Amino acid sequence: MKLLFFIASIGSALAIRCYQCSSQTDPKGIDNCGAYKAFNKTQNIAIECNSDESHMPGSFCMKVVHQSPRGFICKWIVYFNRCRLTVSLYKLSSLRLGDGRWRQVIRQCASVSETGVTGVCNWGVYENGVYWEECYCVEDECNGAPQTKATSIAALCFAVMLFVAKILS
Repeated sequence: MKLLFFIASIGSALAIRCYQCSSQTDPKGIDNCGAYKAFNKTQNIAIECNSDESHMPGSFCMKVVHQSPRGFICKWIVYFNRCRLTVSLYKLSSLRLGDGRWRQVIRQCASVSETGVTGVCNWGVYENGVYWEECYCVEDECNGAPQTKATSIAALCFAVMLFVAKILS
């Protein structure tokens, strides 16, 4: 019985907690996910990635930002985690940056990153001019930051690799 309790407690201790929201699902004129103003950590509750509440189970957190260029007017279709997302102009027209651009933010748990690396941000521009940025991190509630930074675990791993390389050379 003690062994079963011990194993169960290890599993719950390893579960990561991430914020889960999407500005695409926010009501018109409301910014709950931090696309246009600071993300409110007291308004949003982080969920355990291995719970039933999680839209996607995972072992790390992610934050995705999409932003249009100035004067961008058309329907936007993008593939994210191999799923097709269509953003309607109705959702985007209610909130805009001061110069006419729109922004979308997705925060959620993740199990596989495109790059296979956590603790980093990758960015680029789609053919239609939409800027994208994906950040991955492995600490509880780390995807609530304005810009997800490399975690202390990644820094520690890098330091250990440098130490080992120095010893071997």
